[in-house]
Amino acid sequence: MPPRKEPELQTNGASQASLANQTEAKISDLKNLQSSGAYSLKISAKTNEKSQKNKTLNDAFDIVCLSHLRWNFVYQRPQHLLSRCAQGKRVYFIEEPIFSEEPLGRLDISQDESGVVVVVPHLPQGLNEEAKNADLRILIDSLFAEQNISNYICWYYTPMALAFTSHLQSLATIYDCMDELSAFKGASTALKNYEAELFNRADLVFTGGQSLYESKVNQHPNVYAFPSSVDVPHFAQARTLEEAADQAHIPHPRLGFFGVIDERMDIELLGGIAQARPDWHLVVIGPVVKIDPATLPQGENIHYLGGRDYKQLPAYLAGWDLAMMPFARNEATRFISPTKTPEYLAAGKPVVSTSIRDVVRPYGESKLVRIADTVADFVAAAEQAMQEDTATSGWLSRVDAFLEQISWDRTWAAMMKLLDSAIATRDLEDKANLNGAIAGKQAPNVITREFVFDYLIVGAGFSGSVIAERLARESGKKVLVVDKRNHIGGNAYDHYDENGVLVHKYGPHIFHTNSREVFEYLSRFTKWRAYEHRVLASVDGQLVPIPINLDTINKLYGMNLNSFEAEEFFKSLAEPKEYIQTSEDVVISKVGRVLYEKFFKNYTRKQWGLDPSELDKSVIARIPTRTNRDDRYFTDTYQAMPLHGFTKMFENMLNHPNIKVMLNTDYREIEKAIPCREMVYSGPVDEFFEYRYGKLPYRSLDFKHETHNTEVFQSAPVINYPNEHLYTRVTEFKYLTGQEHSKTSIVYEFPKAEGDPYYPVPRPENQEVYKKYKALADATPGIHFVGRLATYKYYNMDQCVAQALATYKQIAVTA
Repeated sequence: MPPRKEPELQTNGASQASLANQTEAKISDLKNLQSSGAYSLKISAKTNEKSQKNKTLNDAFDIVCLSHLRWNFVYQRPQHLLSRCAQGKRVYFIEEPIFSEEPLGRLDISQDESGVVVVVPHLPQGLNEEAKNADLRILIDSLFAEQNISNYICWYYTPMALAFTSHLQSLATIYDCMDELSAFKGASTALKNYEAELFNRADLVFTGGQSLYESKVNQHPNVYAFPSSVDVPHFAQARTLEEAADQAHIPHPRLGFFGVIDERMDIELLGGIAQARPDWHLVVIGPVVKIDPATLPQGENIHYLGGRDYKQLPAYLAGWDLAMMPFARNEATRFISPTKTPEYLAAGKPVVSTSIRDVVRPYGESKLVRIADTVADFVAAAEQAMQEDTATSGWLSRVDAFLEQISWDRTWAAMMKLLDSAIATRDLEDKANLNGAIAGKQAPNVITREFVFDYLIVGAGFSGSVIAERLARESGKKVLVVDKRNHIGGNAYDHYDENGVLVHKYGPHIFHTNSREVFEYLSRFTKWRAYEHRVLASVDGQLVPIPINLDTINKLYGMNLNSFEAEEFFKSLAEPKEYIQTSEDVVISKVGRVLYEKFFKNYTRKQWGLDPSELDKSVIARIPTRTNRDDRYFTDTYQAMPLHGFTKMFENMLNHPNIKVMLNTDYREIEKAIPCREMVYSGPVDEFFEYRYGKLPYRSLDFKHETHNTEVFQSAPVINYPNEHLYTRVTEFKYLTGQEHSKTSIVYEFPKAEGDPYYPVPRPENQEVYKKYKALADATPGIHFVGRLATYKYYNMDQCVAQALATYKQIAVTA
């Protein structure tokens, strides 16, 4: 082989001689390490200027990422994380080399719109492994010299990069292991050896999923699972966007997939689905790599659209009836944690997947994703999924509650907290070594610190108590539950009053749900009393059923309509609205202005302090009008009351040796005195952040409790007063509890603007303020925000439990 030329640096828009003079001293020693070679370094003058400016703004450290992936190939984990990092640091993303017939090795450097500097090495063809790595080493060192990269973190996605970076002296080393690369098609036989060396060097190891974590956890003392997260606002656009024009011609139903199409795709399953249901159309988006495109199944109902930009994906999702994940079950998929799982769910699309472990746990177990492996089972699952009313079944609300906990912002913030601690630990070790101490590799002090409790739970209501119970019983964690009040149970607290009648201190709490999971979970802590709730409304001097049904109309108007006539009656009153925007629009479009005035207008005004025309349509999302005589207030599958009361149920839930409860306690009083590893916070989110963006509006209630020396006070459990009375309703508790007593207790409810927060006020301007607080919450590591107040949503009890169970499953992945 002819001798190579000395390394040669070139730059666009700057003098070659000038740049060489500036860097000659820094790289002269590197030249002597290479026997020969010819190199050039292509750097955009604009990019260099901007990165140098960033350096002066944030000179703590840079991030140097070594990746087997192309930055502009598919937008996934590295792009999400490093784009966030680039908002405050210089980030260099160094790809694997591209080989060509060019005689000179060079680096192409460009700056992505996110601020990440993308570095692409180009090398001559025909180099053996040793020469390739030697050339890469001098190019990387030249890059460091030119860009003044001196304080930096090495962030590895591929252990193979150690072959040319093992000499680098980084502040800390991270191995973000997002896949079991050694199982991929075409993987180098040397990869496992390099991974073992990287484990030895790394200060921190992150894994892209729970299964991968379980595989790697014993190979390094500091391994942490960070499963796939999601940019919910981006993919939630699919719920409202117009679909992409180039798939609009494809008939429905459509089953869609986006992602890399390679050996991980079960092409036989894909073809089998298309053959079994020729009336279904399969839309496949993504590049084909490492497999022959000719092997992909073909058919009139299979549509390969090619790769699409990340920004375009919601528009395609918008036009799908179902999202599918037909992954093969092989070595390449054994440890994958598909990012597309939460992305599909954020779009509001039902999902069917093969039994990939990190999809089964937690998505399959939480019944958010259906699991099927054979053609017949996949088709059956898809049919069920597309027929389900996702809103009525509660699936969509459970999805949204689950996704609130797994944003990329939260993931990045948690990673940075670990990294900062790892750097501090490394610094302490270095100082100890300088003093002659023997210091081995230790976990970051933020992790190894001796905590009194693993978790601090703020709030002893449904959200906090459910998570506390799960962490203690299922994960074996030590949990401290604190509450400002002098009791557990939150607003569901009940107690025996001075006359011995069981009452609900904060107004009636009626349990009902369509979720079998929620009902069966709570059944561990209580026996049930069958109870179907009924409500009357005081209208025009009469007590009539609410929701409005056949008897309501007949009694109110002195008629004798049957079901068919009642349906026509409602139609005759309704005033159709082209655009439903307010609560007033919802009601009037269903039952007309007369019934709106009688049943809803004044009640809503009292409850919210606003006219229904000023309230979002979600306040009265669905007005159930019935043309039969069903007078039940709820129609859920499960309707019951805890046999011995809610408080007893909470006592059973929190009765575990790993759980300690402190009442009459503000968490801020004990937060520093009693160390806890992480926090679950169910209080007001605006209060947590000290009202940085102002106070979020709530409606509150005053309760006037009375006991009467009679067995029965009123003719129904609850009577609504949608009229001039100052109170909205009166509840008689013995109907709810089934208690037999010679006396009876009631409560009047008086809505007000100030006081304990009960109901978030659903107006667009309030949601905009909450979004700012949510962004702060997402960026706060080690704290999980759950429940009504922390997420500024009015949840029913079962929804609080469902959200808490979903949150626990997310916590348990890393617990």
